[in-house]
Amino acid sequence: MTFPEALTEAVHDHPYPLLFATISGAHLYGFPSPDSDWDLRGVHVLPAREVLGLLGGQDTVQLMNDPRLNHPQMAPYGTEIELDLVTHDVTKFFRLLLKRNGYVLEQLHSPLVVQTSPAHAELRALAARCVTRHHAHHYLGFSANQWRLFARESPRRIKPLLYTFRTLLTGLHLIKTGEIQANLGLLNEDARLPYLDELMDQKRSGAEKEPFSGDVAFFEKEIQRLTRRLQEARDTSHLPGEVTPETTHALSDLLVTVRLKDLP
Repeated sequence: MTFPEALTEAVHDHPYPLLFATISGAHLYGFPSPDSDWDLRGVHVLPAREVLGLLGGQDTVQLMNDPRLNHPQMAPYGTEIELDLVTHDVTKFFRLLLKRNGYVLEQLHSPLVVQTSPAHAELRALAARCVTRHHAHHYLGFSANQWRLFARESPRRIKPLLYTFRTLLTGLHLIKTGEIQANLGLLNEDARLPYLDELMDQKRSGAEKEPFSGDVAFFEKEIQRLTRRLQEARDTSHLPGEVTPETTHALSDLLVTVRLKDLP
């Protein structure tokens, strides 16, 4: 995939060094609309002076719709680009990895890489050891929230419906294999749900707020079926129930190594 120039410029202009920056959201999930914004996620490294001093630093940096990015020459599809950039400091990100947080796993393993580093590769390897059966809770909760959003909207939109399916299928794949896969098209090669291809085609060729006009009752039954499958997979999973102390120590060692690189 060719990234808009604005994404690399935003990474270059970040106030702190970046361990990595990857693309998330609809572009990662495989169903961006022509007017979808670009979700850029990553990990930054606060300088030791800010970590050790009294003034502190930004453990989260967020940039949304910076006017510098709204330039026609930087925009895909001939429209102005909207960018949502969020990065966490390494300590915060590492702590999230040790929790049942699917977001950080997806960001870390996104194949749409804008910037990387040797520590990024090390972290990906360690993150595989942080996956537990309890990550199912993240995906069950997120899918339930997306379905409620879809059900209460008027008019209803395709986007939250696709997010519901994407979340459930990512959760199922993770609990069964221990591996992250966030692209709904690739997930559906295994799930073989024919209606998903049609929904994704509508989203990709339509607008970010593309309306939904299908049978809500049918999709509710499908969501309930996949939810039960994810619950059953969690209850019978061979994944560990918690992260081992060895993995926690390895993450801590990597964190120290990253911090020490900033010291004179």
